[in-house]
Amino acid sequence: MREIPVGILGTGKYVPERRLTNQDLEQMVETNDEWIVSRTGIRERRIADPAQATSDLAYEASLRALQAAGLTADQLDLIIVATITPDMFFPSTACLLQERLGAKQSAAFDLSAACTGFIYALATATGFIKTGMYRHILVVGAECLSRITDYSDRNTCILFGDGAGAVVVGEVAEGRGFRSFVLGADGSGGELLRMAGGGSRIPSTAQSVAEGRHFLEMNGRDVFKFAVRVMGSSAEEALAKAGLGKNDIDLLIPHQANVRIIQSAMERLDLPEDKCVINLDRYGNVSSASIPLALAEAVEEGRAKEGDCLLLVGFGGGLTWGASVLIL
Repeated sequence: MREIPVGILGTGKYVPERRLTNQDLEQMVETNDEWIVSRTGIRERRIADPAQATSDLAYEASLRALQAAGLTADQLDLIIVATITPDMFFPSTACLLQERLGAKQSAAFDLSAACTGFIYALATATGFIKTGMYRHILVVGAECLSRITDYSDRNTCILFGDGAGAVVVGEVAEGRGFRSFVLGADGSGGELLRMAGGGSRIPSTAQSVAEGRHFLEMNGRDVFKFAVRVMGSSAEEALAKAGLGKNDIDLLIPHQANVRIIQSAMERLDLPEDKCVINLDRYGNVSSASIPLALAEAVEEGRAKEGDCLLLVGFGGGLTWGASVLIL
C-alpha cells in the first residue's frame, strides 16, 4: 500500500500590535535592557489587546495559512489548536475557531503539550492523513501568555509574549513532507514549569487567586539545563530517523525561548547562524506559537523554500520535547 507523503501546504502568522519593550519592563520591575538581552536575547514581545483572546489570534493566523494553501475553510477535515492558554476550559479553542472560520465539515480539538504542542500537533495531523482518515488539517499554535504572566515577577515577566502561527497539513508531492518525528515527555519535571491553579487539584477560589496560583511558575535554572540537553539530543535523533545528517539541514527552526539555548543547539549541530531562524528578540517566548511563527516568517522572507530540509525542534512544560525533519 502506498504511503501518503504528508507535508505543509501553507503557513500563516499573526501577532498583536502592542509591543512591550524591555524599557517598558524597567518601569514595572527591577530589571534593565542590558540584563534581559544578555541573558535571553529578548528585546520586546507582543501583547494582545484586552478584547482579544487566543482564538482571535488563531483565527487571523489561520486565514493566512488557508490563503497560502489555496483552500477554503469548508475543505478542512480537522482543526487542532495547540495551546496552554485556551479561551476557556471548554468548549475547546479549536471549536471556537471552527465556528468562526465556518469550517462546518471539520472536527476540532485542543492539544496541550506546552511549548512542544505544535510539534505534537503536527505529528498527530500527519498520522491522521497517512491513514487516509483525513485530507486537510489545520494545525495552529496560539497563545495569550500575557494572561497568565505575573508582571511583578522579574524572572518570568521578561520572557513571554502573545501570538499565533498556523499551517495547513495535507498530501504533498513524492520526496517532500515530514521525514521523521521524535516526541518525548518526563512528567517527573512537571513542577519545574507549570500553572498550578485553576484545575481540579487547585480549583479557582478567592484564596488561590490571592496566592498567585493562576500565574505561570518556572524554575529557570533547571528548565535551562533540561532544554540544552533535549534540544540537541532530539534534533540528532530526528535526523537519524530520517536517514539524514547535520550537513543536510538547510534551516533550523527552534522553539524561541532563550538565545543561549538556541546557540547551544546550533553548536551541537555545527550550524552557522544563517541556517537558524531566531526571532525571539521581537516576540519573546510564545510557547506553542513560537515554531509556527518562525516557520511562517522564514517562508515569507524566502529563507525557507520548496525542497529545503527543515529541522523543527522544541521543548516545554510537562516536561515535553519534540523534533521533526521536514522537506518543505
